[in-house]
Amino acid sequence: MTQGIIGFIGAGNMARSLVGGLLHNGWEKSRLILSDPDKQQRQAVEKTLGVTVYSNNNEVTAQADILVLAVKPQILQSVSQELAAAVQKKRPLIISIAAGIRVDDLQYWLGGGLAIVRAMPNTPALIAAGSSGLFANTVTSELQRDQAESILRAVGIVVWLPEERLLDVVTALSGSGPAYFFLIMEALEQAAIELGLAPDIARLLTLETAYGAAKMALEDGEDPAILRQRVTSPGGTTERALQVLEQGQIRRLFNNALHAARQRAGELADLFGKSR
Repeated sequence: MTQGIIGFIGAGNMARSLVGGLLHNGWEKSRLILSDPDKQQRQAVEKTLGVTVYSNNNEVTAQADILVLAVKPQILQSVSQELAAAVQKKRPLIISIAAGIRVDDLQYWLGGGLAIVRAMPNTPALIAAGSSGLFANTVTSELQRDQAESILRAVGIVVWLPEERLLDVVTALSGSGPAYFFLIMEALEQAAIELGLAPDIARLLTLETAYGAAKMALEDGEDPAILRQRVTSPGGTTERALQVLEQGQIRRLFNNALHAARQRAGELADLFGKSR
């Protein structure tokens, strides 16, 4: 990707992870600029990443060829309206990683006519193991799509979605998904402790088992159902345990959970965009 200037509005964890990933991929520090109102945050980012962090959002917007909006969704409307004049003058590619803010609302707040990519990364992006869903509006060119993909690929894998509404499904699956696996690990660890394992042993075995299962699924490439069958001997311990999970309707629970999360994502999008 040609090295224009990428500006980040907000210097929180996700912005810092993206900057760190870009630096790791060879991006020049002088081409990455951020803004944040918090002085301590600015100083910490400058010290750890060696990039320039401004106190004024418009200073970043005036320079950026690509502008990444990395602020909390609750304040994105006010931040966008503050940036509108500078954005219309510079007309950068806009990448929003603010959960729940629809493209039409963002377009309205920024003055219209802009190339906008909406991204839904997840928290493992903080350790360069993220999963991001991307959606681009019709104004976005192929080059701009490639630019957005390159930025998000700095912290993990990227998938493009044909419809914006599917970002709510991505939010329910990979956005909220780490918490589902943490809950499973928490439950397994506690059950093992109750059965007599020392807490440190229970945790280590739980974490390594989760890691190993994910690694097998990634490297083997088979359908999870096939992998499950391979490790389930007829009449064995795994089969007995899986029978209990199926009797507890684990599939229905996850189905209901994802439906609930997707519905809430839509509700939050309506809430955040209501003052349009």
